[in-house]
Amino acid sequence: MIESTDTVSGRLYAFLRSPGARALASLAVIFLLGMIFNADGAFFKWGTHRDMLRQVSVYGILACGMTLVIITSGIDLSVGSLLGFTAVLFSLLSIHWGWSPWLAIPATFVAGAACGVVSGALIARFKIQPFIATLAMMVFARGMAKFVSGGQKISTAVQQADGSYQYVEVPPVFDFINSTILGDNLTVVTLLFFLCVIVSFIILAKLRWGRYLYAIGGNEEASRLSGVPVAAVKVFAYGMCGLFCALAGICQATQELQGDPEAGMAYELSAIAIVVIGGTSLRGGRGGIWLTLLGTVIIGYLEKVLSINAVGEESRLMLTGVIIILAVLFQKRRT
Repeated sequence: MIESTDTVSGRLYAFLRSPGARALASLAVIFLLGMIFNADGAFFKWGTHRDMLRQVSVYGILACGMTLVIITSGIDLSVGSLLGFTAVLFSLLSIHWGWSPWLAIPATFVAGAACGVVSGALIARFKIQPFIATLAMMVFARGMAKFVSGGQKISTAVQQADGSYQYVEVPPVFDFINSTILGDNLTVVTLLFFLCVIVSFIILAKLRWGRYLYAIGGNEEASRLSGVPVAAVKVFAYGMCGLFCALAGICQATQELQGDPEAGMAYELSAIAIVVIGGTSLRGGRGGIWLTLLGTVIIGYLEKVLSINAVGEESRLMLTGVIIILAVLFQKRRT
């Protein structure tokens, strides 16, 4: 059966007005700028693109969790602090205590997910605003990172009882997560980011609870009256966000070969920026993980193009802020 011209043009018009089309257009513009300002051909080398994916993967993992939360019309300001806490915890368990990765990784996941569940419970059961609840968790998790680490970086230098330091080898799991595969064409950290995207897609597109996330973000009261377990779904969203934070913390620790209690500072802003620039609505109920993937690549290429052209960090930060405002204005115009 052949579709009418009006139907095809209508679908095309709807696509061009969609957040995904705008995100693709933004990516195309940034990619074109990279081709023009290519830093003597550096932009045309695969290593530049591989490094871009590696550098932005940790932010992307955080953004996957943030997407689940924002779709429910929530926000999570604690993701950066949870990254710092779990990075310290994983480094302490792996480097200083010598735990097997089969124990250290699940323990770190449990810690991250537990913090997310606490935030979700404060929001769902005690009706605390997401901004306030996650702000409290942000401060608490940063304090936990400093408490667990004693205010110092957890590195291969292990302090002995007499005050001296003994250097130990980096655990093999650090080398594995920080390695490249497929002929040095892809990093394991990037592969883990793609895995998070797939898991998030399955939750949002294939599971009933994914539909619940959208329903709550669209109209929470109507969802409750329809029998949606609103409180449990919110706890699930924030718990999954905490789980993604734990994975991001592990990746951060393996990249830096240490657990830094100051790691992840302001990472929550980058995660929110990725979700918003991708096109997921801050009002909730609309968006998707593929938009977040686009937002991650947009931010990654923007940072890389500016970096290879030696643009200062202050200019990069200001430009990112302008782009966030423009993305929100586009969303507001559409609504």
